[in-house]
Amino acid sequence: MSYIIRPTKSEIRFAVFHLLCTYAPFVLLSIALVPSSTQAQATKRRSLAGRGVAVVVDERLATVRREPDLTSPLVRRLSRGSVVRITGTRRAADGVTFYRVVVTRRTGGWLQTESVAVPSRAGDDARLLKLIRASEDFDRIARARVFLDAFPKSPLRPAALMLYGEAAEEGADKLTREAARRLDEGEMAANGAPVHSYFLNYAGLDRYNRAGVMFIFDRAAKRFRYDGASWRELLRRHPRSPEAEAARVRLAALAASP
Repeated sequence: MSYIIRPTKSEIRFAVFHLLCTYAPFVLLSIALVPSSTQAQATKRRSLAGRGVAVVVDERLATVRREPDLTSPLVRRLSRGSVVRITGTRRAADGVTFYRVVVTRRTGGWLQTESVAVPSRAGDDARLLKLIRASEDFDRIARARVFLDAFPKSPLRPAALMLYGEAAEEGADKLTREAARRLDEGEMAANGAPVHSYFLNYAGLDRYNRAGVMFIFDRAAKRFRYDGASWRELLRRHPRSPEAEAARVRLAALAASP
């Protein structure tokens, strides 16, 4: 004769408790190991190492096509910062040059050369810096971030760091105005949470954080300020560059602000 043994409620509670004690540390560890923006940037820099690697800098042109022709069917559109590997080059009849690229193991095609920068190609750092200078608002920050990741040894790096910081400072002012307009004081007061917590959780900060930009929040003035990290890096790594003095001025003004 067979018997079905049913556990008691106490035994079930003990089993659940045992599982939580056993596996919770691993769950917490996995959460702690989620990459930060700094770790993500380090990973991006490693992925850009080597010949034949390119990174998308102008997403408006980053259309992967079946053939090297602007009228060829679309395979995939790439976002800014996407990394591809170049396997060939061809010039179309209309004068536009394409790279043959590998996007993933299963995806490839032809990509207009001006849509990407190639870290191993001479002159691409200067071309990207020119594009950064012509960009505005967050586009300037995002492209400057790509430059800093893709060209760690470029002599133009001090200029990119300066532009990155200036755009971040302008972004801080823009975020301050946006947050003040969208965060209703009555609603914040009604919920009872600290006012500054609403500003520091403001969704507009997300894309800046992903680009490595961090802000200081002035609680009294309810104002965001750029933390000046790129200017400090400029002075630390390039103290004799033409941009160094401007970086010192910016940091002095930041230190003097309340």
